[in-house]
Amino acid sequence: MIGRQNSPVPDFRVSAPENARLAATVLLAIMMVSASWLFGWPDWVARGLIAVGLTLVAVAAMMAAQARLRLRARAMATDLLTGFIEKDASPSFVADDDGVIHARNPAAAKRFTDAEKETLAGTLRAVLANPSAVLFRLQSRARADGAAQEDVITRRGHVRLSVHQMHGGSFLWRVEDIVERSSSGRNAESIPIPLMTVGRTGAVLFMNEAARSLIGSRVKSLDRVFVDLPVRSGQINTMTTANGPIQALVVENTRTQGRNELYFLETDSAEGSEGGTTFENLPVPFLKVAPSGEVLSVNKLALALMGVANCNDKKLGQLMEGLGRPMSDWLRDTADGLAPNKSEFLRLSRRDKEVFVQVTLSRAIEDGVTVLIAVLNDATELKTLEAQFVQSQKMQAIGQLAGGVAHDFNNLLTAISGHCDLLLLRHDQGDQDYGDLIQIHENANRAAALVSQLLAFSRKQTLLPEVLDLRDTLSDLTHLLNRLVGEKVTLTLSHDPVMRSIRADKRQLEQVLMNLVVNARDAMPQGGEIRIETEVVSLDRPIERNRATVPAGDWVTVKVLDEGEGIDPDKLQKVFEPFYTTKRTGEGTGLGLSTAYGIIKQTGGYIFVDSIKGSGTEFTLYFPVHNAQVSQAKTAKSKIEDTAPKHGEGVVLLVEDEAPVRAFASRALRLRGYTVLEAESAEDALRTLEDPGLNVDVFVTDVVMPGMDGPSWVREALKTRPDTRVVFVSGYAEGAFGESQPNMPNSVFLPKPFSLNQLTETVHEQLN
Repeated sequence: MIGRQNSPVPDFRVSAPENARLAATVLLAIMMVSASWLFGWPDWVARGLIAVGLTLVAVAAMMAAQARLRLRARAMATDLLTGFIEKDASPSFVADDDGVIHARNPAAAKRFTDAEKETLAGTLRAVLANPSAVLFRLQSRARADGAAQEDVITRRGHVRLSVHQMHGGSFLWRVEDIVERSSSGRNAESIPIPLMTVGRTGAVLFMNEAARSLIGSRVKSLDRVFVDLPVRSGQINTMTTANGPIQALVVENTRTQGRNELYFLETDSAEGSEGGTTFENLPVPFLKVAPSGEVLSVNKLALALMGVANCNDKKLGQLMEGLGRPMSDWLRDTADGLAPNKSEFLRLSRRDKEVFVQVTLSRAIEDGVTVLIAVLNDATELKTLEAQFVQSQKMQAIGQLAGGVAHDFNNLLTAISGHCDLLLLRHDQGDQDYGDLIQIHENANRAAALVSQLLAFSRKQTLLPEVLDLRDTLSDLTHLLNRLVGEKVTLTLSHDPVMRSIRADKRQLEQVLMNLVVNARDAMPQGGEIRIETEVVSLDRPIERNRATVPAGDWVTVKVLDEGEGIDPDKLQKVFEPFYTTKRTGEGTGLGLSTAYGIIKQTGGYIFVDSIKGSGTEFTLYFPVHNAQVSQAKTAKSKIEDTAPKHGEGVVLLVEDEAPVRAFASRALRLRGYTVLEAESAEDALRTLEDPGLNVDVFVTDVVMPGMDGPSWVREALKTRPDTRVVFVSGYAEGAFGESQPNMPNSVFLPKPFSLNQLTETVHEQLN
């Protein structure tokens, strides 16, 4: 602290009264002891006076010790307070009851170098217009409450003045500058338009970087900027800058707490003479709207963003939508100053593409009439990313639901078709129940196909990939496709002369092609041509489309083109979403393209769509070329089948938590002659294997079970039985288990639903 007589904090004024009491006590003790010697009083009286005098001396010593302790404690408090004030970044003063400054910290000495006075009122006169009234008001409140604080708007900005009463009658004052921040949704410094915040008295409280650059310096009041006051909102005003006077279009936005925001844009004299035409040349999309919603004027950038030629006789609600409440309520509340000054995200009413805008609505006064200024900002990319995030969460949830439903249905279908197989073993074709059993079996297979679609949609389907030539695949499918398209539509196939092979599930690939052809047929109700083209392409560099990247390399493409109605641009990006369809109610479920998307992605390929409204749609599928490596392993494989053991030679440990599935599998294996041990959980299976004399040849276990799952208990069992073969069965796909995926040796995977022959043949192959 810097103060007079090097005194950082005023004296606490506590030592003088205590020293006087101490001196009086000692003097009284001396007088009583002396009286016992000077006067010839009896011996017992003299001894009494001496005892009382010594007692007073002891009391004086105790008083001196207590005073010393109190002074030391106060000295420590003074040092602590001095250190705190010394390091305070805000200007701090210590003054007495009359306002005389006893000390100031370095921050105060630096801030008020040009106005160092003996009193606090004189020092703060450079900041406050009438500091005496403010200081008296705060000091009176501090006497009553111990502390007081007040925010004051000055010509230099926002100042917070606080005072704390100290022991001894002194006061600690702090002067803190509050950085003015824009209350709008985005930082005012980043706005490219010059902006000022002005108080009631015309003091400039805030200027952004664009305003400081235009004017050339930070100003304190409007009269330093504008030649004529008051400012005319919505009109050309003359402004004074470091480079001379300029003409600028000014828009005033009325805020709360008596503050206004001024936006201004420099114009040349030619534009200024035209008055309102300068509004069209603003570098930011602007609309001027009446409180009733009519668009009064709009600049060129706003017209380009909204995709319209003009806004004559149009209301704001006709140009954008999606507020969630009536547009008129929003406009009326803003005009009345009731709506919070925040941005809204709306969708423009455009037919060519989907565009979202962030609209900031402000209130302004022009010639005494309230108008609304709408600032538009293209938020399409932001809303697209938000929609993609929400869609990914929705897809993940639906995929998990589909996978779970498929798993439960596969368990039911395994039990139904399995027990049907058991019944068919006891009925020949001449039996009257044979036809009913065949119907049950076929409908169970149809249900299994529907479940496989759910798994394909969730990308958890067990694929059976094989090397395919698309020319052969399409040739086999042509007859069925011709029947699907009908007589009005012509189907044309075109193949690359040099075709390469791909590796995919043939049945699923056929499903994708049929779905695309059926969609193309439905898009041409009056007939037309559907073309399927195959081509081998070599990409020298990756292709980026729709946030997907196709790596460089060799690819086989399949294009399905139609001459139909096409898809609107704003709907094109949604065609692969589940349950989204452009067909009428009852004509489509919205799962076809999403299922096709899941199949293509699971195969390692890509699918894209292009469409021109009124000209047709084109779907392009990319499949990686399969580089077939000639292997002699199959040709060299021994075909000695006579030495293979027959069915029934082996012990099977069957672990399945679903009782109907376990009952069917157990009976099927016993019918083939196997010895079957059953367990309904992994824990039961491990307890069964605790018998060292038990010999088990094959584990047949479900993958997902309550408690310990299949791969976990099998790994535990293989520690003591390493040569045991394993058959994993599950209603999920083989690759849908993450860390629990059964990737151990001597194991195979059998997806549900499986038939009696599939189960017994799989066990037989594992044993052999």
